[in-house]
Order: sequence, then C-alpha cells, then structure tokens
Amino acid sequence: MHTTKLIPILLAFILFACTTQEKVNTVKVQDKNELKQAIKEAQAGDEIVLADGTWEDVTIELTGSGTEKQPIVLRAETPGEVFIEGQSSLKFGGDFWVFRDIHFQNGFTPNNAVVEFRLNKTVANNCVFTNCVIENFNQPQRDTQDHWVEFWGRNNELSNCNIIGKSNSGPTVRVQLKGNESIKNYHRIINNHFGPRPRKGGPHGETLQIGDSETSMSPSNTLVANNLFDRCNGEVEVISSKSNFNEYRNNVFFKCEGSMVMRHGNYCWIDGNYFIGDDNSENIGGIRIVNTGHWVVNNYFYNLKGTNFRAPLAVMNGIPKSPLNRYNQVTDVVVAYNTWVECKSPWHFGVGANLSQAEVLPPSEIRSARPVRTVVANNIVYSAENVSAPIIAYDKIDGVDFKSNVINNKELAYEKQNTFDYCDFKMKEVADYIFAPSTQVCNVQTYNGFEFETITADIFGNSRTEKNCLGAVCDVPDSSLNILDGTKYGANWFSAEPQKVEPTKFKVASEEELLAAIKKASGGDIIELAAGSYSVSSSLKIDKKITLTAADKNAETKIIYTGTKNTPLFQMNPNGKLKVQNILLEGNGDNFAFASLQKNMSALYDVLAQNCRIEKFNYVLKAYKESFSDSISFIGCEIVNCDNGIELAEETDDNGDYNVEFLTIDNCRFYNVKSNVIDYYRGGYDESTIGGNLLVANSSFEKCGGREENGILLNTRGIVNVNIADNTFKNNPVKLVAFLWGAKNNSHSNNEIRNSGKIVVEENLKLKLMY
Repeated sequence: MHTTKLIPILLAFILFACTTQEKVNTVKVQDKNELKQAIKEAQAGDEIVLADGTWEDVTIELTGSGTEKQPIVLRAETPGEVFIEGQSSLKFGGDFWVFRDIHFQNGFTPNNAVVEFRLNKTVANNCVFTNCVIENFNQPQRDTQDHWVEFWGRNNELSNCNIIGKSNSGPTVRVQLKGNESIKNYHRIINNHFGPRPRKGGPHGETLQIGDSETSMSPSNTLVANNLFDRCNGEVEVISSKSNFNEYRNNVFFKCEGSMVMRHGNYCWIDGNYFIGDDNSENIGGIRIVNTGHWVVNNYFYNLKGTNFRAPLAVMNGIPKSPLNRYNQVTDVVVAYNTWVECKSPWHFGVGANLSQAEVLPPSEIRSARPVRTVVANNIVYSAENVSAPIIAYDKIDGVDFKSNVINNKELAYEKQNTFDYCDFKMKEVADYIFAPSTQVCNVQTYNGFEFETITADIFGNSRTEKNCLGAVCDVPDSSLNILDGTKYGANWFSAEPQKVEPTKFKVASEEELLAAIKKASGGDIIELAAGSYSVSSSLKIDKKITLTAADKNAETKIIYTGTKNTPLFQMNPNGKLKVQNILLEGNGDNFAFASLQKNMSALYDVLAQNCRIEKFNYVLKAYKESFSDSISFIGCEIVNCDNGIELAEETDDNGDYNVEFLTIDNCRFYNVKSNVIDYYRGGYDESTIGGNLLVANSSFEKCGGREENGILLNTRGIVNVNIADNTFKNNPVKLVAFLWGAKNNSHSNNEIRNSGKIVVEENLKLKLMY
C-alpha cells in the first residue's frame, strides 16, 4: 500500500481516539456541600481532592461508577494531612472508586461500619480503600458493636492501610457473604499494618473475620496477603475464617495473643506465614484447624508458648452432627513443609475434647469427633532448650498420618516416638526471629503425598521442584529478611513507631500545685509529692499515663479525699494509666479511692498502687459496666477499714465479658474490709477466651467479709486463670475463702487458713451457654 493511502487512515484513527477519550477533571473541595456535589457529578477518570485540614461529622457516600482503566479517585490534597473526625463514615455505593491518603481519628462511626463497601442495599464492586489510617476510632461505649472495614460485593480491596487500636466490640474487618452478589467475591486484603489491638476482655474482638456461621459454607475466595498483624490481642481469634476457599499468604503475626483460626468453612490455603512469640506470654498462638480440606504449608513458628486453643498448631475435635455455629470435625487436612523453632509444645491434637464436662454440658456441645484423613508430613521441629512434649494429644490421634517429620530436641524423651525421626541438625539465625537449617536435615526422604506436587515453592519462593527439602525453608534469599520493616506495610506517609519522649518530673508541695501538675502533665510524666497532707475535694481526672509518688518514701505523704458520696479520688478515664507509690490515701467512708467512668469508657485504663495505705473508703476500686482495664495491681499495700474492696463484677449479662484482664494482689494486708474484698466475675461459657487472670499471693486477710451476702471472701466466679498462693486468712467471718473452677486453670497452694472457712474446688462449674 502506498504511503499516501495510509495518511487518511491514520488521520481517521487519531480523530477517533481523540473523540472517544474521556474528559478527566480534578476538583478540589473545601467543605461537605462541595464534596457532595463533586461526588454527584463525578465521571470516570475524575479526581476529587479533599482540602487539607480536619473534616468533622462527615458522611461520604460514593455513588456513580468509574471504569477499570479510569476509576474515580477521592484523595487527600496532601497524603496524611486530611483528618476525618467526629461522627463520620465512608460508604462505597458504586463501582471502580479509589479512596486514599486520609486519616480517620478522634471519632467514631454513627453507623455499623467506618468504611463500608455498600450504600443502603447497593453493594460496591472493584473499589479500593488504600494508603489510609484508621486510628482509635472507637465507639464511646465498649459494648457498642461496629466494624471498621466491612466488605460487600466483589473484587474490592483494602491495601496499604494502618488499622490501629480498636477497643470496642466487633471484628476490626468483616467480610460479609450475605446475598449472591457477595459470594465468590475475590476481595484483596493486602500490605496492611493491623494493630496493636488491645485486649477486649471477652469475645467479639477479632481483627479479621471472613464470613459468619450462617454463611460459612459459602465460597468467599478472599485473599489475605503480605499483612503485618502486630500485637492484635483482642481475643483468641486474630483471624476467624468462616467461609470456603480463602487464601492466607505471607502474613506476619507478631506477638499476637491469639491465632489464625479456620473456625468454619473449608478448603483454605495457609501458606508462607510467620508467627512470632516471646518469653512473656503464654497466650500467643499459631494456627487452629477446624473443618475440612485445609492446606497448611510453608509456615514458620518461633518462640510460641501457647497451649490448647492457642497452641502453635491446634487441631480440634469436632461435635458429631455439629450445627453451623459450633465445631465440625477435622477431615482431609494437610500440614506439610512447616518449621517450628523454640516452641514450647508445637503440636496439639484433639483440642477441645470435653467428655469430662458432660455432666454440665448438653450433648450438642460434646466434642468427641476426632480428626480423620489428616496428613502431617515433611515438617521440622527444633529446640536448643529441649522440648519434652512436642505433641500433646487430648484424645486418640489414630486418624492422623505422620510422615517424614524430623525433630531436634536433644533426644529428650517424649511419648509419641512414631511421629518424628530424630536428627541432630543445626539451625542458624538468618534475620531477626528467623532461623534456618545450617546443615542438612538428616537423610529423611520427603513424603510425596496426594497433590503434594502443587506445593511448588518454599516460604521465600524458592522452587521445590529443583531442590526440595523438609520444613519451610529450602534456601535463604540474598535480600533483606526484615519481616517487621514498617515500610513494607501500611500507608507510605505514616509511621507506626511511637515517638520516645523523656518524662518530665513535677515537684509539688500543695493541693494547688498537685492539681495543676496533673492537668499540665503529658503521658509518662512523674509527679513527686513533698511530705505532708493534701486535701482534695473533687475527683482527679486520669486520662493519660502518669505516676504519683512520694518524694521521700520514708516520710508520711497523705492525700485525704473529701469528695461527695460515690465519687472517686482517682477518676479513671479512657487511656488513663495511673501508678501511685508510697502515698497514704484516705476517704470519708462514703467515697471511692479508684473508679472508672460510669459510661463512655471507650478505651482501656490501668491502675498500679504500690506501697500505699488505703483506708476509710466505701470502695477501694469500683469498675462500672462496659469499662475494661488491662491491668490492676496492688503491690505491698495496706487496705484497711473499708466497706468494700475491689469490685470488678459489673458484666452480669453472661456474654463472656469481664472488667479486667490481669488482677494482681501481692504482698498486701487486708483488714476489716466488710464485703466485696475481691469480686471478679465473668459469666457465660466461652471455652476459648483467656477469661481473666487473678493472682493473690503473699498477702493476709483478717476480719474481712463480714457483710458478704454469699459468704465467700474472694469471689472469682467464671474467671479462667486463678492462683491463690502463700496467703494467710485469719478470723474472717465467711463460709468459704474461695470457690474455684477446677476444670480451668484455678489453683491454690500454701495458704494458712484459721477460723475463715475453707477453699472449695468445683471441677465442673455450670455456666450459662453463650451460643
């Protein structure tokens, strides 16, 4: 063809391209009305830019649709300089929207979700929420349930976000599968930094939940990959997988007091994840398996000390003919090519077996269906500290096949000798928390099971077809293995590392100076009180981390509280963390020493009283309903002549909630505390939560409990972890010192009891079922 003939064709093509190109607009908006109008008029390819600053009480509803190549973008003028606060929320109600670069803080959603991929009944598809931060966006009341991100529709994405500090009820992220338009959704949850999430004190504190019991047999096909779960301690299930065909790949779980749990649903892939624990918590878990057809491959577990429901690998017993909301039998599961390093007891089978509790549970709650057709193969377990119980079986494990598993635990004897081959291989540290074999792991041949050829790479992506091996690591890459590098996760404009600030020390010598110092102090500051007496007539508001201490611990320093009836000297607000040292606290008989707010306790508080004398109060500590403390401790204190002691018993709905995670009484003297000496309550049978922790040690109780209606000195009903040790109980007019739950971790030892009743242990405590 001649060139002259080509020219008209080219001109026509260029003209056509120009006329079909969509017009792209960038619209900057300054207020809510302009934003609403811009959304209404938005076309494919448009950008709506939110002006820098604070946007308060704004409901953003994204309607209309972009296209795959030209989505509609709503972004910050400057990434990280647009703040959404107050009662605000975002709803995607169209297709192909991108929302990015914005910070949610200082508020809460007035709806059921902060970010929802649905507007009214219209679900969103192909929409992206990215490069954003949602921080402490909590409901005022802890029991008010919401989700910070709620998925509906299909092909939506949560990526490169920081999701921090959810303390109220409800999963942080929830994938909904109700309706055909939301199943087989192929959502992507990738490259995010989740947490920290504080302990919740009961159920409904998951970080990620995919589906629910009702829809648990539906296919979700959700991808969860390359995320950092950082100290996500809300409850026992960090991830609660309740649907089919989900994939969990290359995520890092750092010191999370919970596990990745295949709670309901089937056929999930769990591949290449890291689970990192520490020496200070026995609640950090790994992977818990329920249901059918899961593949657990190439995962790495380090320094995990959890047991039972929080074991590094927990394979559960199921309930025969289980309803959807309970525990189905484990069948047809593969656990292959994983590595456990310095884990206390790596494998637990038959978790949840509970025939011993049959007398207090209905038949529908008895977990007697053992795992079957389950293969555990090509795994390695290593411990330089000697693991004496690599396998703990709560029932027979005759339905599990063990193939080509190798252990190096210094040949320490253990019961299940047919489950491992012993080999004296070596490990080397190749990065922080990461150990890999430095020598060949014996001459044990890898087991080639059904469809094992689908496992084509190790945890680092090295090919297994060219060089296969036991365990998760076949070869170490040359590039950095810093799995905790914050730049790999979350928004690129946000730093998750807290700034370190040296505390300021205030010296005070009068009531006025004390009040001014508390008001002026920043988090972490210290206030030293000169010796003498301080009269305080109204509550001291504690809403930050602060220490009050006597300047001279050998001279008397006293705070006398003259406030009105039923008000506290120290009013604990959300985020209040109070330490009181070497100070005498005195009330008027009608007021309290410490108390939470009666409502709007949106975040946790902590109390530590050390070497204090606390006297003449109505309550030493009063926790109101829906308040929660991570830690309350009385160390070396005298608590005398008070009507009531430490009351943490307001969660009487029996939904598994309680008022404090750790209550510690050590080296204290209780004298003439008339009732509620220690009243710590958790109602509702929920076998998998931590369930509270009480230590009463090295303390004395004399002439206490005379007005206690139930005749029990230390009330701990439903609390899972109780240790009463090395105490003296003398002349307390009660029937019982304590009534303990023997089937849980309740114990007593080396206590001297004189004229104070006795300690009774009930093996099977009957509680209200929550399900």
